[in-house]
Amino acid sequence: MQHLTNKENMKKQIFIPVFTPFNMCWLLLILFLTGCNRTSHFTTKGTIAGADGQMLYLEHVGVGNVETIDSFTLVPGGKFKFEVERPEYPEFYRLRLKNQFINFAIDSVETVDITADGGTFATSYMIEGSENSKAIKAITLAQLDANQAISRLRKDYEDKMITDSTYRAGVLAAADAYKNTAREYIYANPLSTAAYFALFQQIDGLLLFDLYDKDDVRAYGAVATSYDHYYPESLRAQHLKNLTLQSMKVIRAQRPVDLTELPADEITYLDIALPNVKGEQTKLSEVAPGNVVLINFTAYQTEWSPALNMALADVYNAYHDKGFEIYQVSLDADAHFWKNAASNIPWVTVIDPESVYSQIAGLYNVKQLPAIFILDRKGNLVKRVEDLNNLNSDVKSVL
Repeated sequence: MQHLTNKENMKKQIFIPVFTPFNMCWLLLILFLTGCNRTSHFTTKGTIAGADGQMLYLEHVGVGNVETIDSFTLVPGGKFKFEVERPEYPEFYRLRLKNQFINFAIDSVETVDITADGGTFATSYMIEGSENSKAIKAITLAQLDANQAISRLRKDYEDKMITDSTYRAGVLAAADAYKNTAREYIYANPLSTAAYFALFQQIDGLLLFDLYDKDDVRAYGAVATSYDHYYPESLRAQHLKNLTLQSMKVIRAQRPVDLTELPADEITYLDIALPNVKGEQTKLSEVAPGNVVLINFTAYQTEWSPALNMALADVYNAYHDKGFEIYQVSLDADAHFWKNAASNIPWVTVIDPESVYSQIAGLYNVKQLPAIFILDRKGNLVKRVEDLNNLNSDVKSVL
C-alpha cells in the first residue's frame, strides 16, 4: 500500500530546473564547445620543400571547369595551409605548383596533409588524412605510366621505327594496363571518389575508359548506379548517369549491356557552351529542345573540311524546316582562320579554345575528326555517324 502511495506521489511531483550562476556558466561553456566542434570547413596543409617564393594554388576541379580558390606564396620551410568551406557532396581539388598538380578528394570536413618536393611535386608526394586521396595518387601514377608509354610509341612510330600494327597494339596494351589498375578501385568501392576519378583520366584529351565499349561501360554503370543512389541531386551523379545512359543507347543494338538499375527515363544531352563567330557564348541546350540536332566536331583547316561542310549543308537545307539543327564545334588552333571560314555558315558553329586538348571532345569520346553525333528531339544521343555517305539517311531516320 505504501508502494502505491509513493508512485502516486511521484506522479504529482513537478521538477523545475534551478539555474544558478554556477550551472549557467557550465551550460554556456558546453554550448560553446559544441559549437566549436561543428566546423563547416576542410583543411589542406603540409610542406612543399625546395619551392621558396613560388606560388601554390588550390583549385576546385569541377565537372567541366577548373576554378582557382586560393593561393599561397611559399616561404622558407615550405609550410602552407588552406581552409575552405566544405562541399555539399564529395568533390575534387588539386594543388598546382607551376604546371604540376596534386589531385585529391574531399568527402567531408577532413584535414588532408601533403608533403612534397618542388622538383617532383606531382609524382613523389605523400598524402595523409584521406584514403581516397591515396588511391587517387596510385591512379594518377598509373595514368602517367600509360601516357609515357604511349608517348614513346608515338615517337617510334613517327620515326618509322615500328609498324602501324605494333603501334596500335602498344597503345591498347598501355591503356589496358591503366584500366586494370583503375578497375580494382572502381569495383572495390564504386561509390568512392577514387572510382569516379579513375573513370575520367585522359591521354591527349581522350578518355581511357571508352564510353562506347561494352566492358568499359560496365565500369561507368557501376559508379553511376552508386552515385545516383547516394547523391541523386549532385551534379556529378546526374552527369555520370547521363553519360552512361547515352553510351548505352548508342551501343545497345549491337552490343547489349545489362545496366537496368539505372532509370532509363531521365536521359539528357551533355551540354556544351562555347563562343560563336561573334564571341557570344552559345549553348547546345539553347539549340536542342524540340529539335533533332547533329553535333559535329571538326577542324576547318583540314583538307576534308570543305567537302564535309557541303554534305552538312545538303542535309541542313533539306531538313531544317522540319526541326533539324546543326551544332558544329571547331577544334582549330587558328581561331582567326576559323572565324573567317565560318562567317557565312547558316548553322550554329562554335570554337573550343582548347583545340585538340578539348575536354568536351574527350567527354564525347572523339578519337578522330570529323566526329558526328545525332540527338533526337528528347535530347537522347541515338546515333554516331560512321560513314558520311549515310549522313542523309541517318538524319532522316531520326526525324
